[in-house]
Amino acid sequence: MFKNLLSFWKGKDFLVQVLEDFKIMLDDSETMFQAVCAQLLVGTEKGGLKEKIYEIDKQVNNLQKEIRKRIVEHLTLQPTVNVNACLILMSVVKDAERLGDYSKNLYEVTELLAEPIDCALFSEYFDELDKKILALFQQTKKAFIEADEDLARSAWEYEKTIAKGCDQIVERLAKSNLPVNQAVCFTLVARHFKRIMAHLVNIATSVVLPLSDLDYFDERRNED
Repeated sequence: MFKNLLSFWKGKDFLVQVLEDFKIMLDDSETMFQAVCAQLLVGTEKGGLKEKIYEIDKQVNNLQKEIRKRIVEHLTLQPTVNVNACLILMSVVKDAERLGDYSKNLYEVTELLAEPIDCALFSEYFDELDKKILALFQQTKKAFIEADEDLARSAWEYEKTIAKGCDQIVERLAKSNLPVNQAVCFTLVARHFKRIMAHLVNIATSVVLPLSDLDYFDERRNED
């Protein structure tokens, strides 16, 4: 259904602009995530990073508002045309906005750290999970923009590994003897990683799931 809707809209100014802005939202959120993860591992404040993160987050929010405005205007002019696709876009745009929020939340974790993160310890717990999520950013963008069903389903499977890994990290931390500050910050990172992953998979699976099942890909997977 989604691929057919994209084909119907192909070349139309409305869809071209919305998809272009949506891709910018995803690119900006990925930039935020990558910069904050580098900050976590380096452990020293890079000049202007906070201002950069908050400015990009503001841009993402403004793009969400602009896309919503275009969708409402489109439905006002053609209220019976492409309603399902418009609702899908409304849903995934919110996911993209949340990606920015959680990346900003990750930056706020860096401000809670009592001392720089031990990179070896971080690697022991997270095992390059940040790199796996960055790969998922790329996969999600391609799956959605190109309506690639195989990539969308692959993201669905990829999620199981990342989500399970995040849960195991939290379980290990709860049983660890790490200092409180370090354990709390690592737990927040694991939870933010898991939420970022979930919003990426929400976007990817919108290509293959019916509108009623959006945001509930995990329940649909269990049923299947």
